[in-house]
Amino acid sequence: MKLAFSHGSVLVALLCVGACTRSAPTTRPTPAATAARALPNEIRWFRSSAEYRALARQAYAVAGDRMPELARGLAPQSWAVILDADETVLDNSEYQRRRAVLDSAYTEASWAKWVNERAAPPVPGAPELTHKVHALGGRVAIVTNRADSLCAATRANLRSAGIETDIVLCQPGGESDKNPRFRRIQTGTAVAGVPALNVVAWFGDNILDFPNMSQAARNDAHALDEFGRRYFILPNPMYGSWQQVREP
Repeated sequence: MKLAFSHGSVLVALLCVGACTRSAPTTRPTPAATAARALPNEIRWFRSSAEYRALARQAYAVAGDRMPELARGLAPQSWAVILDADETVLDNSEYQRRRAVLDSAYTEASWAKWVNERAAPPVPGAPELTHKVHALGGRVAIVTNRADSLCAATRANLRSAGIETDIVLCQPGGESDKNPRFRRIQTGTAVAGVPALNVVAWFGDNILDFPNMSQAARNDAHALDEFGRRYFILPNPMYGSWQQVREP
């Protein structure tokens, strides 16, 4: 069947199409804005909040104020502090952001790529703490569970972030427990030429970053007594051993 249109109906149709086209939104959310809205709250809080920065600075300020007392009476170069790397002195939230935008979890390949970028900025307050330790005559040791194969890139990133270190111990194959490395520093068997050191303070974002500690400490009335004295913890809601704790 052949359809017939009058000139008037064609004009009305064309005007309708034009009006509909002009009434459609001419701007769309940018990919960056979409990605920002999609980020989990824990990553947004870590990356963007004033509260995170305040807590990090607070932890390092309290520790810095404690250093002269902790080092009192100790010979220069005979004592040390031990710090974790990730989310303690180096901020890897950009890696977390990238994985979240991809809706993807941690992988060894993506993590190695990030570490080799050597782009992690310092956690607020961390560089100043390492400078203060050195000014007081102490040494700074980093004990991290980054793989040994990533240690050279880690040392370079620490330097570029302004973290002054004397010892950097990455994870030997299969040794995720940090306690043996803590003991090597304390007994002088960690690095050739470095004697046994009196470790006066530990820093971390995970309870496992502290000597002989575990998530069981949450139910022990006295296990957390050293925090704020010799142990100093940084906030990390993005990941950690706490994720294995079952709700009661």
